[in-house]
Amino acid sequence: MSLVLDPAAQDLLFREARTANTFTDEPVTEEQVQAIHDLVKYGPTAFNQTPLRVTLVRSPEARERLLQHMAEGNRAKTAAAPLVAILSADNEFHEELPALFPAFPQAKDVFFAERPVREGSAAMNAALQAGYFIVGVRAAGLAAGPMTGFDFEGVRKEFLDDDHTPLMVVNIGRPGPDAWYPRSPRLAYEDVVTTV
Repeated sequence: MSLVLDPAAQDLLFREARTANTFTDEPVTEEQVQAIHDLVKYGPTAFNQTPLRVTLVRSPEARERLLQHMAEGNRAKTAAAPLVAILSADNEFHEELPALFPAFPQAKDVFFAERPVREGSAAMNAALQAGYFIVGVRAAGLAAGPMTGFDFEGVRKEFLDDDHTPLMVVNIGRPGPDAWYPRSPRLAYEDVVTTV
């Protein structure tokens, strides 16, 4: 095999990992979330813009507010997960660029002065970071249950502001009984990769 990552780590992060649908009641600690961030913050984004923002839903009151905006099929597992994260894109990420991209601090004004350009770039790069976040959750030995079945505008109004666009809601915790649905098929290499 051509991969240098240990096969057990490959399984943990990819081959055996799936979206969790049930969780135990074991809490997810602040230290675990900090460790996930400390790992995944190094994932690349264009201009190092790092537009992903994470809103942790911990209190029962906040959980109830979130459940009102979840699709019916996602409510029970969101109610039961030890921790829920709302992942969003910060459309004003460019304000941090002089510090985050010191090689070309003018990028803030040269490339991202217009809001529609920022929104497109923020959405793409925050989605990339969301993938890193899910892999980071798995690296912490936890399971992730990412979902897009919710009222995006409702979640934005309830938890965010006009400068943030929700991307997904992620349930996080130790997998519970019958946490996994059967693995769905994947496309073959030749169906995905084209050489020109």
